[in-house]
Amino acid sequence: MQWTDQIRRIKIVLVVAALMIAVASLLVSHFLVRDLSIEEHNRMEVWAQALHALNAADETTDLTLVLNVMEGNNTIPVIVMNEDGQVTDFRNIDDTTRLESYARRMIQAGDTIRVDGQLVCYDESLMLKRLSAWPYVQLGIVLIFVVVAIFALLSSKRAEQNKVWVGLSKETAHQLGTPVSSLMAWVEMLKEQYPDDDLLPEMDKDVKRLQLIAERFSKIGSLPEPVEASMNEVLTHVVDYMDRRTSSQVKMICLLPDHDVKVRMNASLFEWVIENLCKNAVDAMEGKGTITLSLFDDPSEVIIEVQDTGKGIKKKDLGSVFTPGFTTKKRGWGLGLSLAKRIVEEYHKGRIFVKQSEMGKGTTFRIEMKK
Repeated sequence: MQWTDQIRRIKIVLVVAALMIAVASLLVSHFLVRDLSIEEHNRMEVWAQALHALNAADETTDLTLVLNVMEGNNTIPVIVMNEDGQVTDFRNIDDTTRLESYARRMIQAGDTIRVDGQLVCYDESLMLKRLSAWPYVQLGIVLIFVVVAIFALLSSKRAEQNKVWVGLSKETAHQLGTPVSSLMAWVEMLKEQYPDDDLLPEMDKDVKRLQLIAERFSKIGSLPEPVEASMNEVLTHVVDYMDRRTSSQVKMICLLPDHDVKVRMNASLFEWVIENLCKNAVDAMEGKGTITLSLFDDPSEVIIEVQDTGKGIKKKDLGSVFTPGFTTKKRGWGLGLSLAKRIVEEYHKGRIFVKQSEMGKGTTFRIEMKK
């Protein structure tokens, strides 16, 4: 729990830092564009004064400086209109077929200067427009880079976790193999010596249970071939097992359809999923309450719901319940639901999620599997 909270805090800090950098970048770009826009406006005022000087010139006036000022504008689009709204001159505009509509847009934007009855309309230079758009392009590139980096990190982390899961599972199965084989041999010897002992059948069930657990761990990391099996039998086995392993204060209810529901699956691993959900439900109810297993047979999919009357899950934790290491218990590694998700989604191409949860009333997990 503490580990997942720490990861969540780190993500929040990174997001806040990214937002601050984005805001700072936009502000700096805004002030830069504003200053350049003011400078271009000042240049256009000088250009308008040069136009006024040109209109007022006579034969003796030296127009060298005036012409240099007017010819020096090679970047800012300019349209000069007379009192009748007709275009009399223009500069730095490639498309000359729509001068009047272009001028109206300049007038609507307020980028005009009136000189000697003429209206000088101007627009932002191409460089200024590029500078205005560049921060958003830059942020888009950074965002794409961040998304790709996060995806790569998550993929790398997931691959590393998978290696740990596989290694741990294989090693556990290997370590369980020898003592389980020995226990099976001892049970057979005890059966021969004490054939009427009532405890031996229970011991035999426990040893077979250990053998089943070792078999399940050995299958983690491989892709077991799914075969058609009865989902009714899987849920019935889980209910029988939980009834024997939980207190009488835990009531197990199994709601099955009248007909047998067949699904292609690995029954051993899928039983493990349902058992994990039921054990978590028992912990959430603190050993007292009702667990309801419901099986629905739809035309295109099979749905299993595991509902408990426990303490529920907090809304802020709903997105983390399947994360490795997440647990609300004082003891435990927080691996059960993570393994359940992997078995359902990777091995059986299904879907598992929290259908609903309410504090103090209980939680419902839902599994959907295609037929």
